[in-house]
Amino acid sequence: MHTEISCVPGDPERPNEDWASVAVPASGRGGAVIVLDGVTPLEGDVGCVHPVPWFTARLGGTLTELSASRADLTLTDILAEAIRRTADAHRATCDLSHVRTPQATVVLARWDTASLEHLVLSDSVLLLESADGSVRAVRDDRLDRLPPGALATQAIADATVRNREGGFFTAAADPSVAARAVTGRTPLREVRALAALTDGATRWTERFAAGDWADCFGVLRKEGPRGLIALVRALETADAEGTAGAAGAVEAVARTRLRRRGKRHDDATAVYVEL
Repeated sequence: MHTEISCVPGDPERPNEDWASVAVPASGRGGAVIVLDGVTPLEGDVGCVHPVPWFTARLGGTLTELSASRADLTLTDILAEAIRRTADAHRATCDLSHVRTPQATVVLARWDTASLEHLVLSDSVLLLESADGSVRAVRDDRLDRLPPGALATQAIADATVRNREGGFFTAAADPSVAARAVTGRTPLREVRALAALTDGATRWTERFAAGDWADCFGVLRKEGPRGLIALVRALETADAEGTAGAAGAVEAVARTRLRRRGKRHDDATAVYVEL
């Protein structure tokens, strides 16, 4: 197995709210990838004394431990338990019912000698490359299916669609959202490599339409995660006015991403694994 990880803050003056890890069990058979994208809160009270990086580190550390040690649990069970443990760690000091309590998107992938199990919650992306070179993107597309205006501002999203039925879901303090994740299992013989990307890295495809998911995977194979993120940063710098359009099949998705992303540079994480 070969693994590469790059996790780059959007602003060097601010803490990186992404989190990533790769776990390999002591047996050496199988492994797991965990990628989180912390949700940057609005200015003001969020009901919690802890910053988002504290939350993603706690949640990510627990997900890593359970993914590597509890083969008897599904990824849905693991996410639910990790959310529960993280919530317990600050339940006594924080208002976990606040709509902006620390939260994150999630990508989990775990494999053994027979199959690869996956889980995706919110707008980070998992890419699976098959033995013939084709690439499948595993996405939770609820954000793309929201009605116009639902994401016009964070305040509107908080009041109408965040962690609500008919809206979209993130890992915060409610373990039941784990059941909302996109999950599945693929025979391991059908997976040659995989990649997990936060939306700061998926901008290469979803915002700038520099290529489709297969092209994105090709960049990862040739240039590595660091190379992909460098290309994203170059595109962001060239598009100083934030007016870059998209063409072809990804146009509608790109417009949706542009409406809800005001950051010129976002935290960007990419994990690449060859099995």
